[in-house]
Amino acid sequence: MVRIGFARPAAKYKPSSSANMIRISKLADYAVVILAEMARDPAVLSATAIASATSLPETTVAKVLKTLAHGNLLTATRGAAGGYALTRAAAHITIRDIIEAMDGPIGIVDCTEHSRADCQLTESCQMKTNWTSVNNTLRTALTQITLADMMQNKMREVA
Repeated sequence: MVRIGFARPAAKYKPSSSANMIRISKLADYAVVILAEMARDPAVLSATAIASATSLPETTVAKVLKTLAHGNLLTATRGAAGGYALTRAAAHITIRDIIEAMDGPIGIVDCTEHSRADCQLTESCQMKTNWTSVNNTLRTALTQITLADMMQNKMREVA
């Protein structure tokens, strides 16, 4: 599960500190960059070509490509003319799809995932319903933003 949360425990609240931001993983961020590059050139592309176009290390690109293929966002073709291609148009790939392919299900806190019960308060927590609502809102927002939206200079507002 992607655990969207503070990068480190906040001993003192510092609103300007980037260490206290809600974050996605670096690999999920790189996945957006890689998929955007692939959407610009719909041909079958190698990890080497994508690494060159994005200035990311080839080993990182290869790792991200394998994970995205496993998440059904890319198809992989072997052989001399092999490489990777998008399974669908950028307008039909959501940011939620990308994050979940890279990091697993999105969750603000552990208890919002039905399979998770790491918290001692799971059964008696009065906040669980609220966190579930927040989590669902986040998932909905990430579903409304597509790779195509991210590729444009002007984002549309998410309702």
